[in-house]
Amino acid sequence: MQEETYTPDELAKLFKISKHTVYELIKRGELQAFRVGNKMRIEKTEVERFKNLDSSSGKKHEYSTSLQIAGSHDFLIEHLIKYVTKQADFLTIQPTYIGSLEGLLMLYRGSCDVAALHLLDPSSGDYNLPFIKMFFVHEPLTVIRLASREQGLMIAKGNPKGIQDCRDLTRKDITFVNRQKGSGTRFLLDYTLANEHIAPSSIKGYENEEWNHLSTASQVSRGIADTALGIRSAAEQLNLDFIPIKNEQFDLVLRWNKKNEEALQHLLDIIQLTSFEESIRNLEGYNTEEFGKIIFEKK
Repeated sequence: MQEETYTPDELAKLFKISKHTVYELIKRGELQAFRVGNKMRIEKTEVERFKNLDSSSGKKHEYSTSLQIAGSHDFLIEHLIKYVTKQADFLTIQPTYIGSLEGLLMLYRGSCDVAALHLLDPSSGDYNLPFIKMFFVHEPLTVIRLASREQGLMIAKGNPKGIQDCRDLTRKDITFVNRQKGSGTRFLLDYTLANEHIAPSSIKGYENEEWNHLSTASQVSRGIADTALGIRSAAEQLNLDFIPIKNEQFDLVLRWNKKNEEALQHLLDIIQLTSFEESIRNLEGYNTEEFGKIIFEKK
């Protein structure tokens, strides 16, 4: 008589854990499995053995985990949180959209698990890694690429003011709306102004700050401002025209510790092993060719 078997999906539901955790247990040798064609199966006796081993050891597995992510606001992060909420009941992500630099500082202080950033280093012209290597010397880290994205000037449809580039920001008939200090977009703006020898004081509205791309774009859409620096995706959502200025790298920085290592591994699995990439591949203004690539790691 053939013994009853379970699939990883069935076992995940039985134990109330993720399918990826089941595969991780198999990979570590804690759960014995075999293949039928290209499908994985676990025998019922093996499931009972694992349950009894877990019970006798007095060890309680708690796979429902939460991660704190802080840093830049981006639609990719919003999509990731929605995907996790819908597909992965074993993991929750709590975001704090506070800007790239503040997010990195929160990670440095141990106040979050993941930082989302796009920080341009004015000395090297590189994104993110110069700042990461400056703040973190000994801590275990993984830096993973989500996408490259377009930053530029968002303007009203049809460009009624005839704006061409950042030099037009000094015109008396142009009102600008800025991003908050510490945001990656603010870094890019100030870097661009310095290269063009433009004084911030010459820009009407430079001191007016918004805290995310959509609220900034809405200021232009409503006619409160004539232009703002932001991402193409925000301009597309509010039917604005867009003048590209720079392609930038948007990365996640994962800081590992004993408490969050399982949750972070789940997050990596979701990014690298699931259909999440397919759900964002056609978003306007993003290039996902390097999506999921580990660009720096320190264990």
